[in-house]
Amino acid sequence: MSEESPKVARSEPVSSTPLPAGSAPEKRNGWLIFAILVIVLVIGVILFHVIRGQPKRAPAAPPVAVSTATARKGDMGIYVEGLLGAVTPLATVAAPSQVSGQLKSVNFVEGQMVRAGDLLAEIDPRPFQAQLDSAQGQLARDKALLAEARIDLQRYQAAYEQKAIPKQQLDNQAALVEQDAGSVKYDQGQVDSATVQLGFCRITSPISGRVGLRLVDPGNIVLSSSTNGVVMITQIQPITIIFSVAEDYLPQIQRQLAMGNHMTVEAFDRAQQTNLASGSVLALDNIIDSGTGTVRLKALFTNADNALFPSQFVNVRLLIDTLRGQTLIPASVIQRNGTATFVYVLDEDDVVEMRTVKVGITDGDTAAVEGVNPGEVLAADNFNRLQDGTPVRPRGTNDAPKKAGG
Repeated sequence: MSEESPKVARSEPVSSTPLPAGSAPEKRNGWLIFAILVIVLVIGVILFHVIRGQPKRAPAAPPVAVSTATARKGDMGIYVEGLLGAVTPLATVAAPSQVSGQLKSVNFVEGQMVRAGDLLAEIDPRPFQAQLDSAQGQLARDKALLAEARIDLQRYQAAYEQKAIPKQQLDNQAALVEQDAGSVKYDQGQVDSATVQLGFCRITSPISGRVGLRLVDPGNIVLSSSTNGVVMITQIQPITIIFSVAEDYLPQIQRQLAMGNHMTVEAFDRAQQTNLASGSVLALDNIIDSGTGTVRLKALFTNADNALFPSQFVNVRLLIDTLRGQTLIPASVIQRNGTATFVYVLDEDDVVEMRTVKVGITDGDTAAVEGVNPGEVLAADNFNRLQDGTPVRPRGTNDAPKKAGG
């Protein structure tokens, strides 16, 4: 019997198949890696901000360039504005013909300026010269008769003293002398009248002013009874403006007139933009218009440049009082927000301070204020770039910083 070889037991090889992905060890490893990455990222961000913020400093903003205005001390007038006035000549005269006759010549240009006494026109003088000659002849004749009568009177007086003639004859001769003297005086009046009539043939300007359009042409007969005359003359230097003021201002106006103050009156055009002339109150009317509650005033203007024209309508501004010693600034530097009225004041280092002010009376671009001292410098533009503490550079200066003590 053969021996059987012993059986050797074979061991099966160990399987190397990987564990499924959802197993616990795999999950722990993934979360660990994610946590490490998050920590690294946070540390990197922190270091980035620390490194970025440490070495650099933001550059300072450059000063804002501004125009400036200086507050000053002065007087501020209180005005009544928006008054309607009419330009009225001091005199309007028709150059009349004081004798009737044919107009010989016109010696002016329509619209020209003339002076009192300037020759405007001439009437044919020949009829009046003939009357003067006749009157002078009659005067000479009666003077001769008077001289003869006086000589005879002297003879009669001598004869009466010698009792050669009666007293009645002497008295008759004396009466004849008086009669001839009266005739001479009458003749002298006729001569003077004829001389005046002859002078009236020269029509001269009674006032200084501007002539209008001529009303009679040469060759026509002018009558002394005509009221139109040869031409109208209007005095325009000086000239007046008549305007009305509400009766509420009457006490102030009367007080100023009683003190002898010259109340300034300014005339503006229709748009109230152009100042045509300045004058002063000449007279106050003596009655209040009950229908309108106003009183009329007349103001006098020199009108040297002829800016005011007769019957022109103008806007009038009347000065009724003056406030003395006010702090004045340009109205354009005043700023407003919802709660305050303020200005930007520059200090010695050219840094602006936003300062609240109280605005009083405003006249054009000038305002009286409280809260600013005369001499202080104010910013006048670039307000949208300014706030309290903003450094500025007044225009006209350089950008160099100020030296200490300089």
